[in-house]
Amino acid sequence: MSYQPPPHRLEALDGILKALDRSSRILLTTHLNADGDGAGSEVALAAWLRSRDKEAWIVNPTPFPDSFGFLLPDPDWSVDAGSNRAGELSRAADLAVVLDTAEKSRIGRLNPLIKDLPRVVVDHHPPGPDPVEGFSLQDPEASATGELLFDLLHRAEPDRAWPPATALGLYVAILTDTGSFRFSNASPRAHRVVAELLERGVDPERTHRVVYGQVPLRKLRLLRASLETLDVDPTCGLAWMTVPTSAYNELSATSDDVEGLVDYPRMVDGVRVGLLFRETARGESKVSFRSNGEVDVNGLARRFGGGGHRKAAGAVLDRPLDRAREEVLAATREALAGEGERRGEGRVAEPGEAQGGEQGRGES
Repeated sequence: MSYQPPPHRLEALDGILKALDRSSRILLTTHLNADGDGAGSEVALAAWLRSRDKEAWIVNPTPFPDSFGFLLPDPDWSVDAGSNRAGELSRAADLAVVLDTAEKSRIGRLNPLIKDLPRVVVDHHPPGPDPVEGFSLQDPEASATGELLFDLLHRAEPDRAWPPATALGLYVAILTDTGSFRFSNASPRAHRVVAELLERGVDPERTHRVVYGQVPLRKLRLLRASLETLDVDPTCGLAWMTVPTSAYNELSATSDDVEGLVDYPRMVDGVRVGLLFRETARGESKVSFRSNGEVDVNGLARRFGGGGHRKAAGAVLDRPLDRAREEVLAATREALAGEGERRGEGRVAEPGEAQGGEQGRGES
């Protein structure tokens, strides 16, 4: 049986396709610090729209990530949000498409650029408190925003060839948000989608190497410095790590180099929640949350103005790193103790009792 989008998505998919058909100049964006799902989804949709003789431009609140630059058929497709060109494009556009987030706070300086435009939102995160207004397709059951876009394009053109950048972008979106298909959101549907993307020409070995198999030396040196800070509280199943600001600066590291470091405290035997702390260039404190069990780190992150998935989330706190770490550790210990009580354990987890599975790699 050929792939069919889930019935509950069809009405929204048809509404989005009508909006795209009516538009000729489309501005695409995603959340701050785009991950593989956000960046892959943008390029996939931009390439498909351009193949239909429409203008499509990527304008993000933060620069398009270097680690996913290989997805762009032409670097000029991505425009800096603070440039005059971005202003010109926003004034000329007749539609804005927000991908992989539905929250105003997550698109930062794009808010004023798209405030007067009709908007479409495609996202797979739980709804947040301050949504981007517009016609939306939001489904937390999807493995990635890339899966929802696959449904959209499959609905429009199931039998027509898609641009290579479209198939590759969708594959990278799902690959990264399922952690190479090892997290619990790597559903049967996600695998059926990926099977068709492989049939459409994606090379899985080459793609895996570009995404995961090669890193700059500075990232390994940053990892070495960060591992020196690894700490564990075995009484509640909590581990955390801090990226040393001095090492980050000395190595001229980028936000791409921090990607995936939170997996190291998460993988310690017996750990139920892993955390990564780092200082931002603006002096704020960024926290990445990962859950191995039943603790909802999306809820934890929202307590600090952030969000994400149930098992993978992030937040930025407007306070010094030491204070932020103290507050987040206290809140996480409280959440772990509360989860233990809800499960009727009468005690917190001991080493070796961690639960498996994860919603996805990305925090967004």
